[in-house]
Amino acid sequence: MPENGKIVEISAKAGDVSIGNHLPLSVFAGPCAMESRDHALECAGALKEIAARLGIGLVYKSSFDKANRTSASSARGMGLSQALDVFAEIRETTGLSVVTDVHEPGQCAKVGEVVDVIQIPAFLCRQTDLLVAAAKTGKVIKIKKGQFLAPWDMKNVVAKVREAGNDRVVVTDRGTSFGYNTLVSDYRGLPIMARETQCPVVFDITHSVQTPGGAGTTSGGQREFAPTLGRAAVAVGVAAVFAETHPDPDAAMSDGPNMIPMSQFEAFISDLLEIDKITKKRASLHGYV
Repeated sequence: MPENGKIVEISAKAGDVSIGNHLPLSVFAGPCAMESRDHALECAGALKEIAARLGIGLVYKSSFDKANRTSASSARGMGLSQALDVFAEIRETTGLSVVTDVHEPGQCAKVGEVVDVIQIPAFLCRQTDLLVAAAKTGKVIKIKKGQFLAPWDMKNVVAKVREAGNDRVVVTDRGTSFGYNTLVSDYRGLPIMARETQCPVVFDITHSVQTPGGAGTTSGGQREFAPTLGRAAVAVGVAAVFAETHPDPDAAMSDGPNMIPMSQFEAFISDLLEIDKITKKRASLHGYV
């Protein structure tokens, strides 16, 4: 990722997937929530095949608990105890690396036993005890920038993990609050976060098109803009993209309005890979895009 004529050449390794601003684009993908064992294995198998055809590093993502739902009546997922076995099965049967969120310090050690990457949700990115507990697992820690934070503020968040003894940190932009029920993506923030944190930077495409709380008792979304935002971020230069996908987003348990249909996912990522090649070739040659 270019910043002042230089690319921040720091990478992290999750299983067989290398994530670095100067490396070929990698992908975090999967359904928002883990709905069932069979559904998770179906999605993981499909994404494994897509990753093989495209020749990319892919980390499978799903949440065992959607703890920050707009309404208390909304479905939250399978829960920690059931999901751990499913994550382990996905890793064993597909060979994919796995990432999931944690919400409380007490979850970190158990989750760390079966995943390759621990994700800190945006709303919880400044929770010191959670960051420290996640860091102590030794796993790659993927921190989502809070919608309320400036890009340069993430250096303080990352410092908490590093001071706890873990240098394997990746930061993620998922949009910034812009008035009510709206997010805006400021692409200046991507190279700024790379420079300030000295971390690989991920752009979360599908959460950036979310309209938080915009559907009354649930969040809405504008998935039609996901390709636009994704192409723009990759043209700036990022280590990876995060894009949630589902066989039938309109029937999904969570975040359906902003998830990409699985049938469209391969073409969607293929377009981004072409842009990534051009972006990083130019950056490598000239230090700028």
